[in-house]
Amino acid sequence: MTFTLSDWMLYTMWAVFGLMILDLLLGFIKSFWKGTLTSDFILGYLKDLLYYVIPLNFLISMFPIDPTGWILIAFFFVGGLAVAIKYLLDIIKKFK
Repeated sequence: MTFTLSDWMLYTMWAVFGLMILDLLLGFIKSFWKGTLTSDFILGYLKDLLYYVIPLNFLISMFPIDPTGWILIAFFFVGGLAVAIKYLLDIIKKFK
């Protein structure tokens, strides 16, 4: 485990995907046992990929045109932290 900038970017995406998968599994188990499993459940996660994850990847792909070299990276980390907090709060809400 190293602590270079590219490693932190990778760890951010791991956190986002890890929390997203954990939220998906908890929601799936909860809805399966209640008998309320629908296709809207999975479509919500596909929408989250489109709205949260792809913009993060888009920010990083625009890095070569950033004249300062740090603005888009800062936006990436702020966005990644916001998505991770969103899923963490969703997971906590499912336990209540």
